[in-house]
Amino acid sequence: MHIGGRRFKSIFVKFSASFILVGLIPLFALSLFSVQTFSSYVERYTTSNLQQMVLYMSYNINSAFNQYNEISKLMYTGRYEGYVESATMNQRYNVNELEQINTIPIDAFLKTILYSDSFIRSVYFVREMDEKIYYQEKQSKGLTLDLLPFRDWKQEMSTSPAKMGIFPPHPELYYMGSNKNVITIGRNLIDISGPLTQEPKVVGTLFFDIDTDMFNPFFGEIDLNEKDELVLLDGNDNVYFGNLKTPQAGTGVEGKMSDEMIALSEEIPFLNGALVVKIHKEQLFQQLFTARATVYIAILICSFVLIVMGAWFSRRLAAPIRNLIKQMAIVESGNLDVQLTVDSNDEMGRLSHGFNRMVNRLQVYINEAYIAEIKQKQTELNALKSQIRPHYLYNTLEVIRMNAVDKEVDEVADMILSLSNQLKYVIDYGEERVSIQSELEHLHDYFYIISVRFDNRYELQTDISVEVDLNWPILKLSLQPIIENAVQHGLRLRGKGTVGLTIEKRERNIAVTVYDDGIGMDAITLQRVNESLDDLKAPSKNVGLKNVHERIKSIYGEEFGLSISSRVHIGTSVLLLFPIPEEGI
Repeated sequence: MHIGGRRFKSIFVKFSASFILVGLIPLFALSLFSVQTFSSYVERYTTSNLQQMVLYMSYNINSAFNQYNEISKLMYTGRYEGYVESATMNQRYNVNELEQINTIPIDAFLKTILYSDSFIRSVYFVREMDEKIYYQEKQSKGLTLDLLPFRDWKQEMSTSPAKMGIFPPHPELYYMGSNKNVITIGRNLIDISGPLTQEPKVVGTLFFDIDTDMFNPFFGEIDLNEKDELVLLDGNDNVYFGNLKTPQAGTGVEGKMSDEMIALSEEIPFLNGALVVKIHKEQLFQQLFTARATVYIAILICSFVLIVMGAWFSRRLAAPIRNLIKQMAIVESGNLDVQLTVDSNDEMGRLSHGFNRMVNRLQVYINEAYIAEIKQKQTELNALKSQIRPHYLYNTLEVIRMNAVDKEVDEVADMILSLSNQLKYVIDYGEERVSIQSELEHLHDYFYIISVRFDNRYELQTDISVEVDLNWPILKLSLQPIIENAVQHGLRLRGKGTVGLTIEKRERNIAVTVYDDGIGMDAITLQRVNESLDDLKAPSKNVGLKNVHERIKSIYGEEFGLSISSRVHIGTSVLLLFPIPEEGI
């Protein structure tokens, strides 16, 4: 009883029960709603697709009749529907006297019409004057002129002599042994020369038979079942094509659904009729009904799987968490020699891995806290040693200098003093920026050694503007490499000379100019040196210049740095720009 109570209080049991109950109700409701919505959508979508197919078929059929209408107009030269704009050709004379249409023999013209379309089987031209019949056919079937109903066709066209006539499908009884159904197209050839008259002057009539197989490519685009109906009707309910033995009315039904059939229709303007399609719903949606039953079965299977998975999930999730709780209790007691086995890369695996890492980090923190004080004392000791070493060097140099003074070698003593000052200035790594005064003192110490070394052949001249505050900070060790470069590459090659240094204020900047009267550089060399300053990857012999330029840009920004100008046999000038600190403006 106690064990059962604990299981009921388990969060995993509660979660599984809630998961099953909360999951099943929405599953059933959503599934039923989805099936109904999907079924309704499929019916609407299918009906819409059928309507689009019927519309597309009707458009193609109407376009086909329009094409035959254009073929019938080939009798005219720039004239349509039998009305005149200005003509120079006398059709009556051409047909009656010359037996020509459009300046070519009638038989040749009929042959052109015959082979202009693959579905045209035969072509006739009946001359109005004497009812002489000209004809061309693709197969020699033997035309019986007495059976050709051209007078009936002309009678029907007499009400609108300027328009094309379309005659419903009929058998070719006027050909021997032929029962092929054809559609006949007719158009009157009207004399468009001379003055207009109220009654068109008909010269002759063109007829051509079209095989009803022309409809097969259009109607083959829709897949019909045995119970489905398709029929093409004109305005008089004459059937031009269909899968019914007898014509049926109902051309006005459009997209209308009944319990058993879906009726769709689209107009055919050339026939003044319509294309009517009736689809049996049972066969159309048979797959939908099957899919609906399958979905219901799938819902039941999913419900059963949901229950089983809920129970299995509860057991599988609970086991590693219970193990984690047990190991946490061990760590809480002070034992850090605990590691969980990581069997997966999922959330539980990452949780176990995080627990192991937490235990390891706790162990590391304890060790670090234990040795932190020892490391701190070691650091302090090393700092004292690093202070003792340069101090020992300074004391040694001072002893040598005092010995030189005692022996009255003042120049050597001064050089050692300058060297000692330089070492103190260079070894002090605590500051990146120094005052202008400090940088100038270091520069004078350096140039004193240079002067002694080269027998005072070189002279340093400084000019500090009164606007410049010598306490303004500039980059440490930025002037000495420029002075050294001027001596090494400018003055030494000349033998003697002067290095000048000017410091002035330009707007919000400190402008330092170092110039010499050495040998200078030509334009090509100057361009190469300037390009090497901004190209980090370019090799350069002027390491000092490039180092100072990059340090200034890195600390103060891209708008600062140094620029070089030079002329051969005149000298070289290097301009350094530093910003004035806000408190110094």
